[in-house]
Amino acid sequence: ITLYELENFQGKRCELTEELPNITEKEMEKVGSIQVESGPWLGFERQAYAGEQFVLEKGDYPRWDSWSNSHSSDSLMSIRPLQIDSADHKIHLFENVGYTGRKMEIVDDDVPSLWAHGFQDRVASVKALNGT
Repeated sequence: ITLYELENFQGKRCELTEELPNITEKEMEKVGSIQVESGPWLGFERQAYAGEQFVLEKGDYPRWDSWSNSHSSDSLMSIRPLQIDSADHKIHLFENVGYTGRKMEIVDDDVPSLWAHGFQDRVASVKALNGT
């Protein structure tokens, strides 16, 4: 993956093959555009893989709104490759923050509607127990 400090693949650039918890370690103030040669990668709005996350698949991302639908943030401050580690997947969704409230387990299945499982339109915390 190649990160550029300015939009449209201009300015300082940084090529990565492994995770980067803080883009300022590479003497970049921000990420303005991205080219992904192979992926997927996960980008995060804050350092240390925190905040909103963005899945970046192979392709070009000429400006921040090409990888984010966020209206509250235009930053990407940490990034790491997404490891596909297992064909078996298991995840727990929780109604409240801190892994509390109603819990829903998903095992090797898509869930097109949370409503069908008694959840509202959002999940407050998630534990990935197996898989990616």
